[in-house]
Amino acid sequence: MEKLIITAAICGAEVLKEHNPAVPYTVEEIVREAKSAYDAGASVIHLHVRYDDGTPTQDKNRFKECIDAIYKVIPDVIILPSTGGAVGMTNDERLQPTELEVEMATLDCGTCNFGGDDVFTNTENTIKHFAQRMIERGIKPELEVFDKSMIEMALRLAKKGFIQKPFHFDFVMGVNGGIGGDIRDFTFLRGSIPEGSTYTVAGVGRYEFPVAMMAIIDGGNVRVGFEDNVYLSKGVLAKSNGELVAKVVRMAKELGREIANPAEARQILGLPAKK
Repeated sequence: MEKLIITAAICGAEVLKEHNPAVPYTVEEIVREAKSAYDAGASVIHLHVRYDDGTPTQDKNRFKECIDAIYKVIPDVIILPSTGGAVGMTNDERLQPTELEVEMATLDCGTCNFGGDDVFTNTENTIKHFAQRMIERGIKPELEVFDKSMIEMALRLAKKGFIQKPFHFDFVMGVNGGIGGDIRDFTFLRGSIPEGSTYTVAGVGRYEFPVAMMAIIDGGNVRVGFEDNVYLSKGVLAKSNGELVAKVVRMAKELGREIANPAEARQILGLPAKK
């Protein structure tokens, strides 16, 4: 079984210090949380950025500032910026990180209700536009799927040349409006992707560690972090993203999975070696 790639989604666009005081906003805080996750065993940092007051932004200059600062401390880590941004942002806003020299970026493969009146909109033309930009820039997409229909969209667009093999999926499970986080749901998504694809699971809230366990056993990969869940266990706030990563490492060791370092993660994901 291949080594386990752990991704740390260190801040997201919606979670606040009111939810957990350790949620990072400033450049210094983002570097601190990225380093804590890396030191614990993460080889990929899924990156959203904020202004110092916590406001989410897709400003490429803020992304560059954060990416450069992370690389100064952990130069071999894989940084995976979001092109999802926050609900309500325009396509041009969301695409700004793809103007930078990045190895990977998220590609959301469908529209999803996000609770209340929030709708995360990704039309077919939006997905094509984002996917074409990534091909042009040599950026490997992480195909974000919130339910089965988004896998079908990704595969349909791949046949039209908008997405290239080998595919890497991220199953985001437990979002209000998307697929649940039970074994049945995991099995459904896992059985729907083509042979030769890689995948990561991201369980939201109480689903974070149960779906992580499923992926570890199955040979997949795991995402944890404050974007998805701020608790180490029921009622116990995590002190850092590193604590969440460390819990996955302990789970993996109990089940006999070794942890991939960034160089090994690049090889598994089909990325060029870091220069």
